[in-house]
Amino acid sequence: MAQASLKVIVNIDGGARGNPGPAAAGFVLRTTDGTVLCQRGCYLGQATNNVAEYTALLKALAAAAELKATDIQIFSDSELLVRQMNGQYRVKNAGLLELFIKAKDMASGFESCTISHVRREMNSHADRMVNLALDRRQDVQD
Repeated sequence: MAQASLKVIVNIDGGARGNPGPAAAGFVLRTTDGTVLCQRGCYLGQATNNVAEYTALLKALAAAAELKATDIQIFSDSELLVRQMNGQYRVKNAGLLELFIKAKDMASGFESCTISHVRREMNSHADRMVNLALDRRQDVQD
């Protein structure tokens, strides 16, 4: 019997206070009707903003795979990450290249995976998860 497809909408965000500085990654997974399936903030310790953004992507992809999602639409306010993942920009930073390769590999495991840029104000829920983790200096689930 064929498994039903699960389509999820994912918002991701990462941030570092200081860049590099204390950093966190956050993500929110929802069904297409808006029901929140999973939301997390992950405290990373010292990292750059870009590492935090990629870490948010990796953690969100892992959570979507755990939920057995088949189709995912990812939204990020990081223009750099979105353009790199969509092949518009090359990944020049060696530290990001490893994260990029891992993200591309994980994304290929879904029937469909798209990533789009959104303005910061459209990403406030994922941003809130980042700030909760940063404020508490520990992983959070809401």
